[in-house]
Amino acid sequence: MLAYYVGVSAIVEQADGNTSEEIKNSRNVNIIRDIENRKIVVIHDIIFKNKQNIKWDEVEQYLEQYINEFYTIAEDGEKIYIGRDLPDEYAHSQYTARLKGSAAKAKANAVQAVPELIQISENGSYIENKNQKHNLDAKYGWYRYDSRFAIAIYNNDNEVERYNVYKVRMIIRCDADGKKYLYDMINIKKEPSTPAWLDKNLRTVKNRFLKKNFNTFVLKKQEIKN
Repeated sequence: MLAYYVGVSAIVEQADGNTSEEIKNSRNVNIIRDIENRKIVVIHDIIFKNKQNIKWDEVEQYLEQYINEFYTIAEDGEKIYIGRDLPDEYAHSQYTARLKGSAAKAKANAVQAVPELIQISENGSYIENKNQKHNLDAKYGWYRYDSRFAIAIYNNDNEVERYNVYKVRMIIRCDADGKKYLYDMINIKKEPSTPAWLDKNLRTVKNRFLKKNFNTFVLKKQEIKN
């Protein structure tokens, strides 16, 4: 059995970095902890809904708002910058082109949580750059981190039925300018256990991009079966 604490009172912290007020106010994202005290970024709004036909050009355009921002990984204090290469690489990489179905939808909607996904990243590992193509933009090698996020699944009444939780690998390049930049997010895999049964008497969750009357929600501890 797994238990998740989801709700306003469970917010851990906001992304640490240079996030503009415009970006902060445009996203419905927060960080929670599960019963094992592990952090998860919860994404409540689904802005890219058609998992069979993701408009990746729109995903690329969304990411452009983060350019020149930076966010700090809580575990090791590393500052991760957003460069001009991220939007195109994220939306049109070979990895993205292979994605289908729910994994494609998950990566598309994860753009809303870039600051928080960087912040909760953990288990960083380093590898040298061996690709001549990246002699400048990854002159000092690459870091890989693990992160996690949850995507809300809505029913036909626009109410949350459950959250699907995903693992993701954050790819960081170490540029010739001495800074570290987010390059892509890959290896997106759905976890087998997700918080599925939400008490409808304790919360009302609406997708702001489907209906305008988004209501603040309160959720209690919920238990689910593996």
